[in-house]
Amino acid sequence: MCDIRFVTAIDRAHWLITLKDKEEIENKKSKKDNKDHATSDVPVLRRAAMDFLARREHSFHELQHKLHQKFSDTPSELLDEVLRCLQNEGLQSDDRFTESWVRYRQGRGFGYHHIRGDLSARGLSNTIIDRYLFDDDEAWLHSARDLVAKKLRTLDTEAIEFGSKPHRKLLKFLESRGFGHREIRQALEEVVK
Repeated sequence: MCDIRFVTAIDRAHWLITLKDKEEIENKKSKKDNKDHATSDVPVLRRAAMDFLARREHSFHELQHKLHQKFSDTPSELLDEVLRCLQNEGLQSDDRFTESWVRYRQGRGFGYHHIRGDLSARGLSNTIIDRYLFDDDEAWLHSARDLVAKKLRTLDTEAIEFGSKPHRKLLKFLESRGFGHREIRQALEEVVK
């Protein structure tokens, strides 16, 4: 155990120098971070947008929002210019984003209404959404049936009574997942007594 009384003058000087160096490094880091966040440099903005796009597809609106958060002092006209350039080069596409988002969310067991709401919240127009999302697709019914079967396995039963607590819970669950009344009714017909 170290007692402060036995610290020598040399140790104190070394400690003070180390502390001063650490503060200088922190000051340099914070200046660099502030410089990055208050930039009007197009290559820096483009690189940040490309970093976001490298992780996954983004809608124009999503990317615009993320860049605005990261570079809050940058004029929105400059951000829009960078994003339009990426669109013209084919690096950012709302169509590609919509197609991949529909496929991903449908595979995760979400219904038409939920996915449509997600896409609208991400700033996509109805014409783009209608190109890739179809209300009358039979895949919705298959997804609803798969979810019902999975939930019934957790309840350890094959059938439930109409109006019972498990029936109501299943109904609410499917509605929260964004399935329409037709898909819910047909998916539950096979398991309700």
